[in-house]
Amino acid sequence: MSDPNGLITPGQVAPGFTLPASPDGREVGPGQFRGRPVVLAFYPADWTPVCGDQMALYQAALPELERYDAVLLGISVDSVDSHRAFAESRGIRFPLLADFEPKGEVSRRYGAYAPRGQSDRALVVIDPDGRVAWSHLSPPEVNPGVDGILDALEQLGTDRRVSAR
Repeated sequence: MSDPNGLITPGQVAPGFTLPASPDGREVGPGQFRGRPVVLAFYPADWTPVCGDQMALYQAALPELERYDAVLLGISVDSVDSHRAFAESRGIRFPLLADFEPKGEVSRRYGAYAPRGQSDRALVVIDPDGRVAWSHLSPPEVNPGVDGILDALEQLGTDRRVSAR
């Protein structure tokens, strides 16, 4: 199910889950978006410089992701309350999911959990049929950017592109 580094690999069925999401704690998971690509952005923690920059970059890139009809979900072991305040402070409007209790359960299922008790900095693109299309693990101190995500979405097919809304 995962590569030697632990992260889930392309071709695998993406594990289903729902987690409470900011801002209101409603349950959100990739299964709710079947038929659309889903990008999971696992990150170590709210309120850290690299994570803040990474999530702000994804917010800025959201219109481009939406051109592929993709849904973006951020995931860390922080609480919904922490996510809410973090999102408000950084202008983040996509859901941040709280993999809080039991701590890191979803991150572990995707092979994106670090022994230090946080999610790894990992990206997973799930295709419209619920299979992993692409995955990437970054060092904790490195913002992986958005290019790999966009390349993976492009590989899913240009026919998935939708007109700007």
